[in-house]
Amino acid sequence: MTAHIGIVACTAEGASLCYRTIVHEGAAHLGTYGHPEVSLHTHSLAEYMKHIDRDDWQGVGELMLSSARKLAKAGADFLICPDNTIHQSLPFIESRSPLPWLHIAEVVANQAKDNGYRRLALTGTQWLVESDVYPQRLGAVGLEYVRPPLEQRREISRRIMTELVHGEFKPATVAFFQQVISDLKEQGCDAVVLGCTEIPLIINDENSSLPTLDSTRLLARAALARAVAVRQNESAS
Repeated sequence: MTAHIGIVACTAEGASLCYRTIVHEGAAHLGTYGHPEVSLHTHSLAEYMKHIDRDDWQGVGELMLSSARKLAKAGADFLICPDNTIHQSLPFIESRSPLPWLHIAEVVANQAKDNGYRRLALTGTQWLVESDVYPQRLGAVGLEYVRPPLEQRREISRRIMTELVHGEFKPATVAFFQQVISDLKEQGCDAVVLGCTEIPLIINDENSSLPTLDSTRLLARAALARAVAVRQNESAS
């Protein structure tokens, strides 16, 4: 038996990609059609945005905690949240959570360290890029980071929230992200964190001037590895 993964979702596109990755890549560990048990809960994005627009991150955290409790009742063994931005609310509620969490920025930071990167370009919503979510985790493993300038942060955020979260993928937006990444490469970055879980839907290693750290898929793979490890431990005992 594998562990049961609970997904605390916020935006549909990122959560869908995370779920699909767990399911599709589960077969490599568990055989054809195999994947761990997965449950997903999300409050309406509108409810999240009411709190985010008021800079009420405690309120965002309470929504996450509500989902966590529902997933615990559904039988989940641990939790992931495929939304970088709302991770800044996790410290408000983690001590009250009924289940442990895998932290998306910690997963990305560890992968970056393992890959030998030293200076990361940080992309995502303006809320995320200006928060401590990534700086804390990157700093903990000795990595530097560079934020885009304010004008680009605002435009990245606008395109994410008006296009990507709605499943709209425009060539002009792909080109814009490519330019942002190229600008950050010129500042000495050796990889780029795709720190919004929708960005990997339009940017990848094939069209980026920097190697990408796909936060969505990295989190899904970390969750998959953790879930499968339970089975392996049971087999060894």
